[in-house]
Amino acid sequence: MDTYTHGHAEPVLQSHRWRTAENSAAYLLPSLRPGLDLLDVGCGPGTITVDLAARVAPGRVLGLDVSPDPLDEARAAAARAGAEVTFAVGDVYALDLPDASFDVVHAHQVLQHLTDPVTALREMARVCRPGGVIAVRDVDYAATTWFPLDDGLDRWLELYSQVARANDAEPDAGRRLLSWAHAAGLRDVTATTSSWCFSTPDERQWWGDSWAGRATASSFAEQAVAYGLATTAELDAIAAAWLRWRDADDGWLGMLHGELLIRM
Repeated sequence: MDTYTHGHAEPVLQSHRWRTAENSAAYLLPSLRPGLDLLDVGCGPGTITVDLAARVAPGRVLGLDVSPDPLDEARAAAARAGAEVTFAVGDVYALDLPDASFDVVHAHQVLQHLTDPVTALREMARVCRPGGVIAVRDVDYAATTWFPLDDGLDRWLELYSQVARANDAEPDAGRRLLSWAHAAGLRDVTATTSSWCFSTPDERQWWGDSWAGRATASSFAEQAVAYGLATTAELDAIAAAWLRWRDADDGWLGMLHGELLIRM
């Protein structure tokens, strides 16, 4: 079982709830149409899943997550939106699904957390129909940049990479997606990038509060201490750095993402 660096603490889910099809899967949207069957791997609290379901209705939509923890929230989100979506626990390495059973297989911020992303892509390809599409998007943490400069945020980025790699995961997944697709034998691939930018007071408050919370009360924080990579005092200092950034009138942060559309 892979170790999920973030976990499902409230500061993490706070971040995940912000995600929509528009801000996290825009590269996929032109490929969608009503009636397509869609699988969302690593659906979390389901905000992207529900948005995608509206675009493929009346097609079948299934959201899978390795943990049951966020799925009740995902079901509630679907109910509020009146979306026909099924949510279940699933393993991306061994999907309990027939071959060629979905037109679209989507995974957002999933491959970066896996010990074997190539095998995961092969399994996603197995359940994708001929003529269908696999869509994956992952951040590249090393390409994250911010202002004002802050030693505490420098330490955050260094520590996050250390913790992720201690979990045998790849925090700089965005730049590696194309190579993983090729290693999985997938060659009809369009690679693009897009970014998140947080600069308004509301955006800074949301993102700064989320990461200040994660720095002290999440699986990431627990793992950093358990692996001997940081002390609680260091984590408190990182949280304080996020709050300084949040409160800076000229605060700005950009996160680069790699994206793939893989045609089957």
